[in-house]
Amino acid sequence: MNEAAAAAPVRKIIHVDMDAFYASVEQRDDPSLRGLPIAVGGMVRGVVAAASYEARRFGVRSAMPSVTAKRICPDLVFVKPRFDAYREVSRQIRAIFSDYTPHVEPLSLDEAYLDVTEDLKGIGVATRIAEEIRDRIKAETGLTASAGVSYNKFLAKLASDQNKPDGLCVVTPARGQAFVASLSVKRFHGVGPVTAAKMARLGIETGADLRACSLEFLSDNFGSSGQYYFNLARAICHRQVKAHRPYKSISAEDTFFEDLREEAVLLTELERIGGTLWRRIESKALAGRTVTLKVKYQDFQIVTRCRSVPDLVNDQAEFLAIGTALLRSLLPAPKAIRLLGLGLSNLRSERDRDPPAQLGLALQPVLAF
Repeated sequence: MNEAAAAAPVRKIIHVDMDAFYASVEQRDDPSLRGLPIAVGGMVRGVVAAASYEARRFGVRSAMPSVTAKRICPDLVFVKPRFDAYREVSRQIRAIFSDYTPHVEPLSLDEAYLDVTEDLKGIGVATRIAEEIRDRIKAETGLTASAGVSYNKFLAKLASDQNKPDGLCVVTPARGQAFVASLSVKRFHGVGPVTAAKMARLGIETGADLRACSLEFLSDNFGSSGQYYFNLARAICHRQVKAHRPYKSISAEDTFFEDLREEAVLLTELERIGGTLWRRIESKALAGRTVTLKVKYQDFQIVTRCRSVPDLVNDQAEFLAIGTALLRSLLPAPKAIRLLGLGLSNLRSERDRDPPAQLGLALQPVLAF
């Protein structure tokens, strides 16, 4: 038995990751965009939110400045994001997941972990479950998804990226350590660019190189993260799939096509952003005490203001009134504004509110896993 198998009971974990999600939805809904290099977001200013595979072949990536993306891909087509459409597809996908397991941990609109150690359909084979889920996503949404199947979250996520797009990769307990040894450490969750560069200076380029390092050496060079990297090199990951991760905050922001200074225009934009966010707050049954305003000026200076209420922000009107008061405190604007954002924090679920006393029901604690 290898170290990974000995460390914890064997689980059956699937990581599902939609392929170029935002861009694929746009190409699905507008046939004229199919086969073209497209970028969602960006346009006149800002950054690329997502890129189609046709654009990625030119080096276009998410979070890339739109100017850079256009320079390296002159034929790039910019498409305005439609987050309502993406959320609707995400709901369809999560409904499919829920047919197989209650243990679903969404990471974003387009990816999630599933623990199918005990699946609802009694299929019993994680690979078959992943194949069935991918087939259903294709049939019900017209989109493709890639999946990784393994015995822990670390390996499942690595595997889902192995055969993209529209791919499936299975890493069994017998293969785990060899699979990790063959990969660049740059692909490991928790190894960012700075850490990867430091590892390279120490001669650590692959999982095999990392495995050759002692725990003492890794702790000396990476502090408390040394144990984590030591485990990754041996395909050990104890993180559980958590179906109910509590939100710490929720926010929305928008970068404008033109810098704004007029009070009436700014207040109108804030109301629009706040209305969009409040719909998300209601859909997630959240409530909070602290409203935060974010302002980014034309020179990229960022200013934030916040205000807390004694209990909870009761409704959209109160939420927008607080946000408006925070913005008015910064007006007239000393310089043009390129971005506004609103957020709500000090959150708790609306389900945590006390039930009406006349019901005579005992309140059961809501547990976050």
